[in-house]
Amino acid sequence: MNQQAFDAGRAAYQSGDWLGVVSNLLSAKQEGEIAGAVDHMLGNAYMQLGQYDAAAKAYGNALRDAAYGKVGAISCNMGRALLASGRVEDAVGALSAAVQDPTYPTPYKANMALGSAYERLGDVRNAGIAYRNAAIDETNPNPAVALTKLGGSFMDLGRPVDAVEAYRTALDFSTPMESQNAIWRDLGLAYVGANRMSEAVDAFAHATADGTLVLSPEAQAAYDAASKAISARSGRVSDTDAMLAAAGFGSGSFDPLDPTGESGALMPSPEDTGFFSITEADIVAADKRDRKMRRKHRHTGLKAFLFLLLLLLILAGAGGYAYYRGYGWPTQQTVVENLFAAKTDGTDISEQLAAGISDTTRQQILDILPAGATVEVSGVDQNMTDSTVYATATLAGGGTQDYIITMTRDGLSWKITGVEMTFLSQGEADPAASATTSSEGEVAQGEETSN
Repeated sequence: MNQQAFDAGRAAYQSGDWLGVVSNLLSAKQEGEIAGAVDHMLGNAYMQLGQYDAAAKAYGNALRDAAYGKVGAISCNMGRALLASGRVEDAVGALSAAVQDPTYPTPYKANMALGSAYERLGDVRNAGIAYRNAAIDETNPNPAVALTKLGGSFMDLGRPVDAVEAYRTALDFSTPMESQNAIWRDLGLAYVGANRMSEAVDAFAHATADGTLVLSPEAQAAYDAASKAISARSGRVSDTDAMLAAAGFGSGSFDPLDPTGESGALMPSPEDTGFFSITEADIVAADKRDRKMRRKHRHTGLKAFLFLLLLLLILAGAGGYAYYRGYGWPTQQTVVENLFAAKTDGTDISEQLAAGISDTTRQQILDILPAGATVEVSGVDQNMTDSTVYATATLAGGGTQDYIITMTRDGLSWKITGVEMTFLSQGEADPAASATTSSEGEVAQGEETSN
């Protein structure tokens, strides 16, 4: 490597001279030489210059340097470059590789871009799963964006009630300095879709209160329709307010999407460091802390918040509504995790199975379950009586396997009726989302450039 050219390219990078970066780094390598740090910075510079195909090629060269690593960050940048250049299917492949890198410190970035890619392919379901993964990522400093995107996916799927919950939670996680008008508008549309007109009117009123947001013709028509519906009801109390009142909560005293009033504390913001500004010792120490915290807080963040919401709703007397929405105790995710744990421990799986399942079906389920695997639920389609769970098992010997688990209601709980293996070739790839031309400059683990 030509060290003088590399140092000059790095200095140009720090000063934002993108043409200077390209000019110097192109002469830093010999022909055919593998140098991940050079190609990583070169790709970032091409992104800043809007040369997306050249950026994707540079990132591909950086991935050839196994010693350099940074697979998650580089694959994410490569996916963004491919997405910006219109190569959407190729972008899905790169972004999927990014989220599968366990050492990648900020997978929410790849998930947001992956969700956007799936949207452009018309795959709403996988887009929603990607946005959900971005929202619950504990490293995501602003989950409100992902939650808003998730709400849009629910609306596209014809599930306005789920969209309401996503938008309400997005409001809870947005900062006071951010404009919430667009979220209130989308929430109003979701309320209309869910036939909750009084809440819709209130949401639209919030959206337009400061006069900075002009409703689209669709939103204005929905606002007018909701207002007329409320007038016709002559002051009748909304179903939601009536449910909360029956549970002992006065109007305005209880937010069913923020029962503790402190949900922001469950989503800590990471501290970013400057480009080329930390030592190797800092990197090693940060990596150890990161791994320890991820093990300790695996089920904190938004997952814990949503679980607390379910538990409080049931205990507070709103359990009928939660039951109707498809919630239960134990949750679908817990039942699935217990099923895989029972296979690993060699214990009876009958506790997780629905009554009436034949011995043959029970044995078939037992046969396709892997021993020693860890399982992660990526999505749940649920209603009052039935649920379908999408899960990915990380196998003890390496690799992953996707499963679809069907479940049926059993009192307050859920029981499994069937387990099916799925494969990527069948289109069951795990997702994730927002197209952007900015790039991550993680030339040292945990570092990034400003986008």
